Amino acid sequence: MSFRIMLVSLDKSARTFRRALRYAFYDWTRDMPLGRHIVATVGLLIQAAVLSGLLIAIKHPAIAVPLAILFLIGLILLNEALTSEFVRKMQLESDQIAAQQIQQTLQAQTPESLLGYDLQTFYKPFRDVGGDYFDVIALPHNRTLFAVADVSGKGVPAALLAANIQALVRSIASIDADPLTMARQINSHLSRYTPADRFATAVFMVLSQDSGELRYVNAGHNAPLVSCSGTTTFLEATGLPLGIFAEAKYESGAAVIQPDGALLLFADGLTDSVAAKNPEQCLRDVLSDSSSNKMTRLKSLIDPELNDDDVTILLVGRPVSSNPHL
Repeated sequence: MSFRIMLVSLDKSARTFRRALRYAFYDWTRDMPLGRHIVATVGLLIQAAVLSGLLIAIKHPAIAVPLAILFLIGLILLNEALTSEFVRKMQLESDQIAAQQIQQTLQAQTPESLLGYDLQTFYKPFRDVGGDYFDVIALPHNRTLFAVADVSGKGVPAALLAANIQALVRSIASIDADPLTMARQINSHLSRYTPADRFATAVFMVLSQDSGELRYVNAGHNAPLVSCSGTTTFLEATGLPLGIFAEAKYESGAAVIQPDGALLLFADGLTDSVAAKNPEQCLRDVLSDSSSNKMTRLKSLIDPELNDDDVTILLVGRPVSSNPHL
């Protein structure tokens, strides 16, 4: 049986002893820079060669000292490479924690008052930081902007682009919160200033709280759902994902959250985690239910065995009892 070094993923949530075992058996050479990897390999080969020559040293004691010195050299080389790699890993982990804390501070803050509506949000990144973005921004004239975006890729690169989109959304919203204007300007910016393999799907939606009217643009994103009295409508895409073509065309759509109705915006991490042949039908069933625990039921649909992406949910209900305009 050939010996193979175990490749163990590092789990920061594990207990101290379990985590120590994982570090002990982790293949630190796997992700090393080329130069450091060569040094570690040379040190390991030197030690292996010395160990294989022990039988010769027994018959020829004169070579014992040179072998010991050679073994020490190999040990020093290997230890230097592994120590440097361990420091690098710990620095990366520290950076990840800092990035996570920063992203948490950038998460949307629910407006102090969304009169006549019940707003609930849920966000769970797959890694320390995620590429999903959602925002809830209070606008003049009793309006609210909802924004949800899903950046291609995962981890820090996706999180950086998500933060860029967030900055663009808030900057544009302070001047003109029209969803069509927002989609066009953000698409132009991403097409010009991001790598060709990076893009984002998104929904920009403005709610007029008095009437429940919605104006939206769906840039290649999962279709939001609007439900009322057992009828559910999917707000399908009205344009391409952001950042693919600079001259992409977008159209705006309209819908209404009726009294006793609900609006659901989400990213594909939710539907991909549902253990069913038709995840969208599961979402439809939840929204059509008259019970008040819709968010709890939505989160219960997430199967940990299937979840391999960020999960973002934004749920807006319009209860009849709290609607002051009826």
